[in-house]
Amino acid sequence: MKIENSLQPDIPKIFELYRIATDYMKSKNQVHWPEFSEELISAEVEEKRQWKLVIDNSIACIWATTLNDELIWGEKNNDPSLYLHRITTNPIFRGQGLLKHVIDWSINHCKEQNLQFLRLDTVGLNKGLIKHYEKHGFKFLGMKDLENTDGLPDHYKAGGVCFFEMEIV
Repeated sequence: MKIENSLQPDIPKIFELYRIATDYMKSKNQVHWPEFSEELISAEVEEKRQWKLVIDNSIACIWATTLNDELIWGEKNNDPSLYLHRITTNPIFRGQGLLKHVIDWSINHCKEQNLQFLRLDTVGLNKGLIKHYEKHGFKFLGMKDLENTDGLPDHYKAGGVCFFEMEIV
């Protein structure tokens, strides 16, 4: 197993995994992701903010990172933090505890960059997902509607946002 930056040739697989995850969200009547633009994903790849966990030469999990998430986190964005977005597991690898590897990698990344917090958000109230993230060490900070969703993907307009953080010590 290895974690590395996604590359341009990975983009079709990234979109395939996003489609699978979106279909799953829809099947559970959850707020679901919109179709993300190729420009967004390509920019994340070029900026080395799109990641993949590879097992036996297959992409098992993907996610994006950013160091700036002011539109979602507001004033808390001033804290030195790593923000995780769109964590998606290839269905072939579900149930293998890959989120733990993503979190462990993220904690190490935070320590290397002297970042104080690891943060993520989800849209809509999904109690199972809240418990899942809490089980992995995140503190659930609550849920609120964003005041300004201009510049954010469309699913942020669909409901309240749940906020999670982990302090890095």
